[in-house]
Amino acid sequence: MTQRVDLATVMDRLAIDDVITGYAVAMDDADWPGFRALFTPDGRADYTAAGGIEGTAPEVADWLAGTLRPFTVRQHLIVNRRLRIQDLGGYPGDRAELRADYLSPLRHESGEDLMSGGGFTFGLLRGAEGWQLRAVAVQEKWRRSSVPARLG
Repeated sequence: MTQRVDLATVMDRLAIDDVITGYAVAMDDADWPGFRALFTPDGRADYTAAGGIEGTAPEVADWLAGTLRPFTVRQHLIVNRRLRIQDLGGYPGDRAELRADYLSPLRHESGEDLMSGGGFTFGLLRGAEGWQLRAVAVQEKWRRSSVPARLG
């Protein structure tokens, strides 16, 4: 590979990392227009393995907005990212898949804490707008809930 191709791959990796971080931040900040903007026009997300829905980005954004509304504290940590960019004979392509683990601590307005963890699979496409999500699938592996102790 030439240095130019290596630089393009690094730039792609950084741009894709920005999209994935934007996904987590949009959920944490309840930025649903920003969430929708991360997707291609035909992008879809599947939360059925975590007890949710599967649908278009706007449908899933509306569902997430309602589901996450009672949580006053939200944090989605997307870690252990494993990225594979399509290889076109030694050159970066316009498709990528990123698999990652997540940890999501939440605090309900009642004071109850909820923590879950699992994995994401993100399918990405590079288009005129740059890298965007084409598909997202979540696989929840565990969940823990705790009710705060009551004094007196």
